[in-house]
Amino acid sequence: MNYLAHACLSFENAAVLTGNMISDFVKGRQQYDYPKQISAGIQLHRAIDDFTDNHDATRNLKEYFRPAYRLYAGAFADVTYDYFLANDRHQFASDDALMDFSQHSYKQLEEYSDWFGPKFGVMFPYMKQHNWLYNYQFDWGIQNSFEGVRRRSAYIKETAIAFEIFVHHKSSMRACYDNFFPDVKIFAADKLEQLLK
Repeated sequence: MNYLAHACLSFENAAVLTGNMISDFVKGRQQYDYPKQISAGIQLHRAIDDFTDNHDATRNLKEYFRPAYRLYAGAFADVTYDYFLANDRHQFASDDALMDFSQHSYKQLEEYSDWFGPKFGVMFPYMKQHNWLYNYQFDWGIQNSFEGVRRRSAYIKETAIAFEIFVHHKSSMRACYDNFFPDVKIFAADKLEQLLK
């Protein structure tokens, strides 16, 4: 899952949200060097990623990207999920609701900025300034996010093909999202309850 999904699956808990956002930048046992709820967010992020990778819908979604991008198919699938989540009116009833959620998430994160670490600390101002969480709803937002995947990878030379795949197969990809998101939401809620005990 990508940033919007991890924010949504933090269930309005600012400390958990912080852990969820910084998790990819926290190595190994460092996850236990944080306050309990931030640590829970880090562990939740990793559990969500494992659940996502092993879900049949995600396997199906990856197949659209795999011929052109092989091991990076999962990264493009993660971004694609955020597009459908941003446009899911069961999760965000309107554009205003998505905007409110995005702005509220940035404010929650700012409360815990001391825990960002250097990498997320550098990235967060760009996330907020360009309103990544809100702009996932647009095709151009996904195109920009695909470029972000390229910049962070060692072997991807272009993302134009990925974007063409996304646009061409959007309706079929939506079915993957519809089959997946209710399951991951239930899983994440149960997992977070266990982690916070």
